[in-house]
Amino acid sequence: MKPRTQRAANPAGGGAQSVADVPSAAAEEPPSSALLDLAIPPALKPAVAVADLGHRDFPEDPFWQRIPRFASIDLDTFLDPAFQNRHTVTSAAGLREAVGSLVAEAFLDDVEAGLREAPMNMRLSPYVLSRIDWREPYGDPVRRQFLPTASTRVPDHPRLAFDSLHEQADSPTPGLVHRYPDKALFLALDVCPVYCRFCTRSYAIGGSTSTVRKQGFKPQPSRWQAGLAYVASRPEIEDVVLSGGDAFMLPARMLSELLMALLAIPHVRRVRVASKGPAVMPMKILRDRAWTDALCDAVDHGRAHGQEVCLHTHVNSPEEMTFITRQAMNLLFSRGVKVRNQTVLIRGVNDDARRMIHLVRRLSAINVQPYYVYQHDMVKGVEELRTSLAESIELERWVRGATAGFNTPTFVMDAPGGGGKRDLHSYERYDETTGISVYRSPSVDPGRYYVYFDPLDRLPAEGRRRWADPAEHARMIKEVVLAAGLAALEPAIPV
Repeated sequence: MKPRTQRAANPAGGGAQSVADVPSAAAEEPPSSALLDLAIPPALKPAVAVADLGHRDFPEDPFWQRIPRFASIDLDTFLDPAFQNRHTVTSAAGLREAVGSLVAEAFLDDVEAGLREAPMNMRLSPYVLSRIDWREPYGDPVRRQFLPTASTRVPDHPRLAFDSLHEQADSPTPGLVHRYPDKALFLALDVCPVYCRFCTRSYAIGGSTSTVRKQGFKPQPSRWQAGLAYVASRPEIEDVVLSGGDAFMLPARMLSELLMALLAIPHVRRVRVASKGPAVMPMKILRDRAWTDALCDAVDHGRAHGQEVCLHTHVNSPEEMTFITRQAMNLLFSRGVKVRNQTVLIRGVNDDARRMIHLVRRLSAINVQPYYVYQHDMVKGVEELRTSLAESIELERWVRGATAGFNTPTFVMDAPGGGGKRDLHSYERYDETTGISVYRSPSVDPGRYYVYFDPLDRLPAEGRRRWADPAEHARMIKEVVLAAGLAALEPAIPV
């Protein structure tokens, strides 16, 4: 990679400089020769250190070769989606075989014990497996998202639940969620390229476990037809999210058929294809041209008819993005596909302001728009991953102003009980001692209020003491609801 020069601020007290005098290792091409001799005006702020521009760097090292199983695998083989699927790890035994020589046996025992209590099965692509720092697996942000450890588990808050967002209550037909007046969520299937520990659909996705008997959404034509018929019958639905599971796992033909069927409904103006794929198996976009063409052809078809088709992905940490991700996103960008990202706020993964800002800038560097940062849903079995509302709001303060407004994600809560997305700041009342926050969602249901609960281990001693007494639970909620002036409303979830 050739070093390039760029315009930069004069160091404080420095003499006159031209653009040609300022080196940069973070870019690839020199500026136009017409700019090289221009004098740089005096700086008003200190120059940014090159180290602070690391979000632009995507080293092309064979990182996967650090895994013994993949030590001899060349780039061409690693980029093959069939290789990724064939070598995906789905069991504790498979994990031992893949990385056993890199980590202590005690850690692998800890993971195996954690899996016995987890609501999600294990599914790790070679790409994800290679992004984990196995020298320090307990603190690694990628490991925390996909591999549970029994020793770090925190007891669930007493108000946690599977399907905490009440999607099934808003489903007129299986796999079709209609909550907002003009939007529907179409759950096409129940499998993903990897399984996230914190999945909000752990009630249905990824197969049953020892702790959860799952409903599932098989890719059945009859179920799809019922969902399409419902969307077609409701002229107010203009926006459809195609999700699951993960649209990445749909064969190209099925993806094309579903997208074209949705675009054939005149009142559908926007279709969002939701996929974790770019974060966990980006090579599929580069090598599975049939799937990529199906997506891009739908984008082109929609644009020709005044309809938007875009891709919504899910990157939670900077470590998930590599030069392969950049190439995949550049390909989609060159073909006119808009990509947005929805991050989940996870303790030990992205709850540090510096890391979150780095994540936002790194996404922007590959033309992915940071769209949402979600407060972690109140799902069971992953309590050690949740942050308090106060911590999340403080994090948002640091992120806002660190980059351009259109590249600044909105920090939201998906209100438990089916209230939909709420800006974190928009609570009616928040008691940081008991960790109870109350929201309204009048466009969804003006007669209800929605309650979120901070994890108990993040509360002060007084709050933990009160939650230790079951007789106090309803009393604490009532206190916050009364203080918010919402006593006349009904709770979305019985208190």
